[in-house]
Amino acid sequence: MNIYVSNIPYTATDEILRDAFAAFGTVQSARIIKDRMTGRSRGFGFVEMPSDEEAQKALEGVNGAELDGRRINAREARPREEGNGGGPRGGDRQGGNRSSPPGGRAPAINRGTY
Repeated sequence: MNIYVSNIPYTATDEILRDAFAAFGTVQSARIIKDRMTGRSRGFGFVEMPSDEEAQKALEGVNGAELDGRRINAREARPREEGNGGGPRGGDRQGGNRSSPPGGRAPAINRGTY
């Protein structure tokens, strides 16, 4: 089972997350998601547990528990939705910004002669 964990303290490491779930069974992987630009934690991560039974016990035991001073939330991860990444353009597929008119280009402004 893949478990989504949110509200993780920014100081927590993959090992701390793994240890929190290892008390309930075998942890295949534990990964805190980091910002691509800064390398800092984004405050959420994923834990994979091969046994659904152990994962269910972990969900019951860890959801709402305190980790380094913060109450973490845990639930079964949902599958990723395809094609909804947004990306750096914020979903604008025409290459302009969202305030541009249809067609992606703003009309030239006549500023007169100087």
